[in-house]
Amino acid sequence: MERLVLDPTGRARDTETAELYASGPAVPVDILGVRAWSVSDPELLEELLTDPRVSKDGLQHWPDFDRAVRTWPLALWISVRNMFNAHGADHRRLRRLVSSAFTPRRVATMTARVEELTDALLDDLARTAPGEVVDLRARLAYPLPIRVISQLLGLPEEVTDGFRGIVDKVFSTALTPEESAANGAAFQALLEELIAAKRREPGEDMTSALIAARDDDADGADGEGGDGGGPAALSEEELRDTLLLIVSAGYETTVNLIDNGIADLLTHPDQLALVRAGKAGWDDVVEEALRRDAPLAHLPLRFAVEDIALPGGVTVRRGEAILPAYAAAGRHPVRYGDSGAVFDVTRPVKSHLAFGHGVHFCLGAPLARLEGRTALSRLFERFPDLAFAPGARLEPVDSLISNGHRALPVLLGEPAPKAR
Repeated sequence: MERLVLDPTGRARDTETAELYASGPAVPVDILGVRAWSVSDPELLEELLTDPRVSKDGLQHWPDFDRAVRTWPLALWISVRNMFNAHGADHRRLRRLVSSAFTPRRVATMTARVEELTDALLDDLARTAPGEVVDLRARLAYPLPIRVISQLLGLPEEVTDGFRGIVDKVFSTALTPEESAANGAAFQALLEELIAAKRREPGEDMTSALIAARDDDADGADGEGGDGGGPAALSEEELRDTLLLIVSAGYETTVNLIDNGIADLLTHPDQLALVRAGKAGWDDVVEEALRRDAPLAHLPLRFAVEDIALPGGVTVRRGEAILPAYAAAGRHPVRYGDSGAVFDVTRPVKSHLAFGHGVHFCLGAPLARLEGRTALSRLFERFPDLAFAPGARLEPVDSLISNGHRALPVLLGEPAPKAR
């Protein structure tokens, strides 16, 4: 079977999706020079994401790991040591340390703060001069998630300001290996500075809690978990890279959820009318936006621990890479028939894979849903005449991973009185 070379700019996504559908349940692809099996069929993808023969730990299970770390522009995605790339007992250990911060109960306590941050951004938008074009990706979709995750982690404002450009480059697939490596090193250095500052002055935040778990357990285990009685809860590398994961995942995916939700409603005013008429809720909008336009189009990588026979006579050999195609899965005809590309807030089938599946299901899903629901509902309530700017064209971000737009140029219209 001929290998499909994925466009690093994201501009050929619709064509690539059609080819994935037509070529079978697993399709050989080239992702920036790395060979992988792309899986877009949601039924098969769910099976693989829960199959113990599939790992996310390239260090253990990918023969090309050493070469890729040196030469692949997406090396950071496979080399960081956190729960994203962990397998088995290591994954359970790392996930357990983070999970308490993202329980539905904990997220519910953040509702008022998310609403407050959203309203502050909308107040700023309301001061826009009449007729001025506003980029809602830059003015709402970007700042809300980064402010929320910064508060969760206790990041000082001067650190937060530096994250946008760095995280954007983590998700970019238009960088050279050298540019990507430099960006990854800058990100890790910024986080190391944060850890050092939090060690000096801890607070009531997740960063301080992770540092305490790391330091307290390390002290009890004779430093790095050697002679004193068992491994430390977190190595120093795992501590830093866990923060890297939380910042990156908690930021970019929610940016794209808000971005795509706005774009979907503005291009489907009939669906917005259903919501305003009470025939669908904002939770329906969020789930349909996640399904139709998964925030991450492709998510590298997983690896076959042993040979895996797939439907259609395909066998993924031990050590070969697997690339979940979440954006294509969200519209796949095997689950959604001919209406997969249709934005329908009344759709009865709510299931999707936008947050993954199985043991690696996104811990931040409740928080992302809260932010998406809050941002979309309050934006369209505050600006009832919101519309795309005349001549606006939506261009994808330069990424085959991130599924969003470079900008969302709109006219806000006259703001409604602020609800009390």
